[in-house]
Amino acid sequence: MGVEETLGDNIITTSLDAIVNWSRASSLWPLTFGLACCAIEMMATGAARFDLDRFGVLFRASPRQADVIIIAGTVTKKMVPVIKTVYEQMPEPRYVIAMGACACSGGVFDTYSTVQGVDEILPVDVYIPGCPPRPEGLLYGIMKLQAQIKKERNSFGAAIGVGERIAG
Repeated sequence: MGVEETLGDNIITTSLDAIVNWSRASSLWPLTFGLACCAIEMMATGAARFDLDRFGVLFRASPRQADVIIIAGTVTKKMVPVIKTVYEQMPEPRYVIAMGACACSGGVFDTYSTVQGVDEILPVDVYIPGCPPRPEGLLYGIMKLQAQIKKERNSFGAAIGVGERIAG
């Protein structure tokens, strides 16, 4: 049972999940949803000095082409329906990054009009604290999301409708 002979130098054996997860993690396309000052840091991360392109991260303007939404900044209750609509327009699997103290916990704005953390309305995968968080923090958060995606199981099966995706 199994492979008895050498397969050669040009043959690699792996699972379908490993290939699918590697390709998803290596080509994240975040939707830019900048709501406040954290958006400036998000833009700086995509610029030449930090260059998210080297990680395969390409910012998209359409939710139908994005698989990650980066909520950067203060979320007000007036923005909640818009954020939910945009999130629901994203194809599965979709991931959420909360960037900044305001997106993570409401920040210093403990008011009636501010959502005290975007996790009240969306399932957040990675939190990036700070006010404002540095571009290095967003890079680290993206790398953590990539590691999380690579640990998933049945990601291909869930994409074709066989079973559910299991977080690693």
